[in-house]
Amino acid sequence: MPGYEFWGEAEKKHVNDVLETGILMRYGFDGARKGIWKSKELENAITKTFGCKYVQLTSSGTAALTTAMAALGIGAGDEVIMPSFTFVASFEAVLSTGAIPVLVDVDETLTLNPTAVKNAITPKTKCIMPVHMCGSMANLDALQTICKEHNLLLLEDACQSIGATYKGKHLGTIGNAGTFSFDFVKTITCAEGGAVLTNDENVYTFCDGFTDHGHDHKGIDRGADLHPFLGYNFRISELHAAVGLAQIEKLDTFLAIQRKNHARLKNILAQVPAVSFREIPDPSGDSCTFLSWFLPTENNTKAFVEEMKAQGILEGNFYWYANNWHYIKQWQHLKEVKSLYNLHAEQKNALQKLQTQNFSASDAIMSRCISTSISLLWTDEQIDEKGNKMVAAIKKSL
Repeated sequence: MPGYEFWGEAEKKHVNDVLETGILMRYGFDGARKGIWKSKELENAITKTFGCKYVQLTSSGTAALTTAMAALGIGAGDEVIMPSFTFVASFEAVLSTGAIPVLVDVDETLTLNPTAVKNAITPKTKCIMPVHMCGSMANLDALQTICKEHNLLLLEDACQSIGATYKGKHLGTIGNAGTFSFDFVKTITCAEGGAVLTNDENVYTFCDGFTDHGHDHKGIDRGADLHPFLGYNFRISELHAAVGLAQIEKLDTFLAIQRKNHARLKNILAQVPAVSFREIPDPSGDSCTFLSWFLPTENNTKAFVEEMKAQGILEGNFYWYANNWHYIKQWQHLKEVKSLYNLHAEQKNALQKLQTQNFSASDAIMSRCISTSISLLWTDEQIDEKGNKMVAAIKKSL
């Protein structure tokens, strides 16, 4: 799955280009950098690879989400509808802008249930934020229709689905804005980094300034820049961008290997009638970073997990229902508003309501779900061995 599995000479070459100049910052020092602008190169490569007009690199996927929300005008008191299954960064970014995360049920796409989204809309709703989890996509046709009907923004959190597409368009390029994460375990890595993708020039201009303390980048040097609005330091470094530049050149190779290995493992598990698979709105667009599948009951699924643990072979199989980072069931710090600084009253009230909100529809799905990460390094023999061990554990759990 992750790009770090294919670390090599190309990454070293791009990093060394930066080290030889000694200019590690993405802005300024024009002469000393000797024409080396890795961040600009990576932004250009992203626009060409993913088919969007504008890209702004950031220091992380979380920073990308925060930046995108700020650029879209999402702030204090605005409600952002998001799924109950995501990574904690999604709601962290919402809270950081003063907005209110409104969590709703997922369906068997493992992403937003459109009916749940409709039911959650209030006069304060400003944005719908699908999170394209585990390499695949939300039902974007349905979500776009809802956005148009209610005049809402669509912000795609595509941090886990780099390279996936929906009806021919890359995830992250379909909404008003989209975000990628380039952390260490993403499809392509910068070690740390992220990006905002958009086709709206104004959104891009706001992102460009917001990530660099509000600099407008129109002066002859940084000291001559004006500051038309407030910003923060969400800059990526040239070293991180250099790694990403090498990685994006390998993306097609990563995706081809993932899809081959995913298909082989899926064929093995599909031999068990009790196993069903995640619903994918556009199967041809799945990036195949994970194979997500279901057993008939929660007890069956927990028994599978315990059997795999007992054999010491659970690694790479994720039971999100009991995972501290990815599902509402375990987010006590969110529901109990355990913040180091004071949140405003609307945020506190909204978060406390999560303690009693009914997520039984999501529980019924996530309690039966296992996601198996797909390695780029597996041989066919290793896939067969892994798949057969999983099948044996599944049959024992039934």
